[in-house]
Amino acid sequence: MNNKPPSAFLSALKDARADAWHAYTHHAFVERLGAGTLPKASFLHYLRQDYVFLIHFARAWAMAVVKSDRVAEMRVAAATVHALIDEEMKMHIAICAEEGISEEELEATKESPANLAYTRYVMDCGLRGDLLDLWVALSPCVFGYGEIGERLVLESGGAPESHPYHDWIRTYSDAEYLDVTATNGAMLDALALRTIGDDFATSPRWPALCDVFATASELEASFWQMGLDRT
Repeated sequence: MNNKPPSAFLSALKDARADAWHAYTHHAFVERLGAGTLPKASFLHYLRQDYVFLIHFARAWAMAVVKSDRVAEMRVAAATVHALIDEEMKMHIAICAEEGISEEELEATKESPANLAYTRYVMDCGLRGDLLDLWVALSPCVFGYGEIGERLVLESGGAPESHPYHDWIRTYSDAEYLDVTATNGAMLDALALRTIGDDFATSPRWPALCDVFATASELEASFWQMGLDRT
């Protein structure tokens, strides 16, 4: 596992809201997925909801382009939109196709209340706040999945082909995804430095940013629970 944190600012947020972060990244859904004991019905329900989630998540990253006035930030946000739509969603389509669920059926999936709450919260952070508010709201998903993927690939012995959730674990632990987290981490640090300075905790905005991070992490945990409740 890569023990180097992708972002000093992220590390500070995680330390400040450790309980919310742990509840998200070690949720029972995640643990059962890693152990291969998660019921297939729960996983497919989650995956269908996550497909719809990624559509709205891509919209939020597109908003980051609009909120920015720096070309470097625009490139990272635009590249993330591409990664979501043209790369990550391919996994959802492929796995669901194996289960007889078409791409058209995926797109027609009705959003669960947990999905609506999370995606609209992130969008609201972008609409009412600045780029840093939005990037912090987006961070639990981007960085959390990478952290979970790295941990589960080790705990599952490399997520062999025989593992029922091999594709999911390998997607979020491979070098390509971890490159995304590294790039986002560097940009988040630069954005935080420019916006509130390097002594994060002394900024008047720090408590509110921590709250945004904690809320987004809690909504991630609720998203896992939505999948688990399908058992």
